[in-house]
Amino acid sequence: MTKNKLTHVAFILDGNKRWAKKNNHSNIEGYKAGFNKIKEIVNYSIDLNLKNLTLFTLSSENIKRSSINIIYEIIYNNFSFLIDELVKNKNININIFGSENNLPNKIKDLLEKVQSINHKNPNLNLNLAFNYGFKDEIKDVLHKYKKSNFDIDLDNEKNIRRLFNLNSSNDPEILIRTGGYKRLSNFIMYNLTYTELFFTETLWPDFSTLEYNKIINNFYKINRKYGL
Repeated sequence: MTKNKLTHVAFILDGNKRWAKKNNHSNIEGYKAGFNKIKEIVNYSIDLNLKNLTLFTLSSENIKRSSINIIYEIIYNNFSFLIDELVKNKNININIFGSENNLPNKIKDLLEKVQSINHKNPNLNLNLAFNYGFKDEIKDVLHKYKKSNFDIDLDNEKNIRRLFNLNSSNDPEILIRTGGYKRLSNFIMYNLTYTELFFTETLWPDFSTLEYNKIINNFYKINRKYGL
């Protein structure tokens, strides 16, 4: 059997607050642990020679949580590593998608800054879904189509793909959701049509490169039929 090709992995990061409660930590410590885990998984994805990594970091529903200001502060105080360590030193391009509505200006400026550096031949394309929801993305797609005066050839798949946030990126071959829940939670569903889904009970801060590698090895054993 031919080994499955792996170029793109997506994650739904779930379990920071439950990890904090389980380990008698504050929510701030839980989100910090989750932030550090992103760094670890990004670095390991580079070692795996992945082309694309997509992370669901904040949903448009989560932005209504009472803890949202804690999340903003964690991002603001720790996001510099994305620029210095990952973007510059690791040669990574970062694409952040989602709504800017209701985001503090300092967060908007930070997100814009981290995307301003673009490498011609990156080691990894890191896509971060932030204040994102698939239903909102569909609305944006329809607005783009309307704005084009309905002059897009819908029989050309490439034209349709360009309307979505992941644009010309190939669809993820694997989606991993941590935290135990088995649902897609309004995440890039146009791009998950034939993606292999893996759900783990492991809370995001406890997710390890060992488990990551185990999931990948299981993926390689799957006979992918793409609906046939």
